[in-house]
Amino acid sequence: MSQREIDRAAEDLLAAEQTREQINLLSLRHPEMTLDDAYAIQSAQMALKLERGHKIIGWKIGLTSKIMQDALGISTPDSGVIYDDMNFADESTVPAMRFIQPRIEAEIAFVMKAPIEGKVTREDVVAATEYVAPAIEILDTRILRNDPKSGQARLIFDTVSDNAANGGIVLGAQKHAPDAFDLRWVGAILKKNDEVVATGLGAAVLDDPVMGIVWLAERMGQYDQRIETGQVVLAGSFIAPIECPSGTKITADYGPFGAVRVNFE
Repeated sequence: MSQREIDRAAEDLLAAEQTREQINLLSLRHPEMTLDDAYAIQSAQMALKLERGHKIIGWKIGLTSKIMQDALGISTPDSGVIYDDMNFADESTVPAMRFIQPRIEAEIAFVMKAPIEGKVTREDVVAATEYVAPAIEILDTRILRNDPKSGQARLIFDTVSDNAANGGIVLGAQKHAPDAFDLRWVGAILKKNDEVVATGLGAAVLDDPVMGIVWLAERMGQYDQRIETGQVVLAGSFIAPIECPSGTKITADYGPFGAVRVNFE
């Protein structure tokens, strides 16, 4: 894709976010696009967001589970940016007009006390982590899930261009040392309007949530980026996305690890 095409796609996605009117698949508009093009569109949005006064507070990793990768026909996770206006307090209520098609996922969040970049080890990530916490990620889509005419579903290029479908983050109040729990066995019971709708374990994230951060550091290094001190990283979901129409109340019970709640107006 040309720089002009990349910039236009970034502007179209930000306009869709503001107007809550989705655009059609970028993979149809640009059938030749590559994953590098998709991340370039994401970076172009980042530049516009920063120009408009927003701050980057962290990063998210998506498509870490085997079932989600198989669904998209890929073998690698993806990543997106978390901005300051995406941060919601535990037990807060999301305004009804904030998102287009909100969904949620359960994740483990890492808050960093030192920067990491490039090829790092599991031990490097643990040493650079200030604490881990229970979290809910709010997903949203500025791109249609399917083309209305052909029925074609979004491809990985659409998802990455759309900031990996990132919408928001809700952190639980509990903070733990990164080695205080075996994160592979940290799990959650998800309730939607007081009904259990999903359960999962951290091992669904690349067999170890810490390895999600290892993957992200290397991926960012390829694009001259790095995870900075104080930033939060969502390591990847261990449940399938849960639809959250207006009136939904979500509770993620992580047992001894903590809990996190969010409501949708």
